[in-house]
Amino acid sequence: MKHRLSSSVLGLVVITLLAPSCGVKKETHQKVLDELTATQLKLDETQRERDKLLEGRDVLLSDKEKLGASLDDKSRAEAEARARAAKLAAEMQATEAELLDLRKQREATNKRLAAFRELTEKFRKLVDTGKLKVTFRQGQMVLQLPSGVLFSSGKAALSSGGEAALQEILNVLKEFSDRRFLIAGHTDNVPVKSRKFKSNWLLSTARAVSVVTYMTEKAGFSATNLAAAGYGEFSPVADNGTDEGRAQNRRIEIILVPDLSELPGLTVE
Repeated sequence: MKHRLSSSVLGLVVITLLAPSCGVKKETHQKVLDELTATQLKLDETQRERDKLLEGRDVLLSDKEKLGASLDDKSRAEAEARARAAKLAAEMQATEAELLDLRKQREATNKRLAAFRELTEKFRKLVDTGKLKVTFRQGQMVLQLPSGVLFSSGKAALSSGGEAALQEILNVLKEFSDRRFLIAGHTDNVPVKSRKFKSNWLLSTARAVSVVTYMTEKAGFSATNLAAAGYGEFSPVADNGTDEGRAQNRRIEIILVPDLSELPGLTVE
């Protein structure tokens, strides 16, 4: 457009310059010059306005690009914030579940400890007379009875005194008759001298079975809650190098088996 307008003005300039020689009046010539000048000024102003509009358009396009980039950054920031919030919510939920499990575990532990303390107090008399020893091993309550109290040397049948001593203990354990018990027989490392038992392993197992039989037939315990095991000389609690140590190793253990249903997070079939 600028080019076309400039050509027209150039034509007017040529005509104007030639006009005097063609007999054009001076006034007419001056008028044409004035119009030409005004037209040129208007063209210059129009060009300046056009340049400003183009500059404005460039600024708007630049602002639009910046705004788009800003919106993209904002969207990404919002997405990251939502992801962090979701992660924190999941972690909080997991933490609350862990705390709940810990509380259940602590409550179950406190309950078992209270029951064990009560049981220990009830066994106090037997403990004081040396007929019984109460210990805890691997989270289990273990009642240790010296074999000499229950059996004659090399024998697996309960003596009359042994039955009486065992009955005293079972009278207390009846309060926990719904719990499971493992009866474990142990010996020292001196080889057994018996035609009936070829090893300490067999003797210890037979003694454990005798206790289980008494508990089911004489004391009313359910056979489904009892188990018998013989360890022979392979699980000592004292040094077999001394008479005192060997006496401690010759024992019957009544072990209270933990109830797994009391432990949080475990499913018992």
